[in-house]
Amino acid sequence: MNLIIDVGNTLVKLAIFENDEIIIKKTIVNESILDALKAIKNDFKAVNHAILSTVGKLDTETIKVIKTLFDLLILSSEIKLPFISLYETPKTLGVDRIALVCASVKQFKNTNVLIIDAGTCITYDFINTNNEYLGGAISPGLGVRYKSLNTLTANLPLLDVEMPEGIIGKSTSASIHSGVVYGVLKEIDGVIEEYKQKYSDLTVILTGGDSNFLSKQLKSSIFATPNFLLVGLNYILQFNSNE
Repeated sequence: MNLIIDVGNTLVKLAIFENDEIIIKKTIVNESILDALKAIKNDFKAVNHAILSTVGKLDTETIKVIKTLFDLLILSSEIKLPFISLYETPKTLGVDRIALVCASVKQFKNTNVLIIDAGTCITYDFINTNNEYLGGAISPGLGVRYKSLNTLTANLPLLDVEMPEGIIGKSTSASIHSGVVYGVLKEIDGVIEEYKQKYSDLTVILTGGDSNFLSKQLKSSIFATPNFLLVGLNYILQFNSNE
């Protein structure tokens, strides 16, 4: 069994895989990470190998304790990966993006794949049929767009994400929903169309916290897979354990 530890800015996602199947998955606050991991160590004796992916802050002492609990692999651009990276600044490539590309290699081998991760940021990552990762794009996510309108202007309110009733907003709130949500939808559909112009046999993956909300509204044919990043992390751990 493999343990996946995905540390964000405020939350940690934990998952236990048996081969390629998720046995258990939970989300906790960062402050509870050691208690949760000690409980997993006690309850799941077969879990020995673990991978740590962190885009948030995890102090050195906490990492040292985790290493005493499990045989730990820390994800970075320097470990062995199952694809060829043509990214010009590999050390600045986010570990979350690395994991997503690895998931595409696992599930869609030798395929042109565009992975769209709709979370705090919307990231676009492309890997081709030659198993070459070319790069992609980063833009603000839904929540960031709502917050920026509130914090960078004097009078616009902070709203929760909501599907607008139509393209024409008949109030300030409705106008914000229209601008933000349709802006994101049109962006994603437009990016997909640009890739399809060059790669007609394109497979598109949509994942991330806002994937369920967005997938119902997009015109393009996509695969919506909320656990895609966890699958990628598990595959990286498998790939390095077999070396």
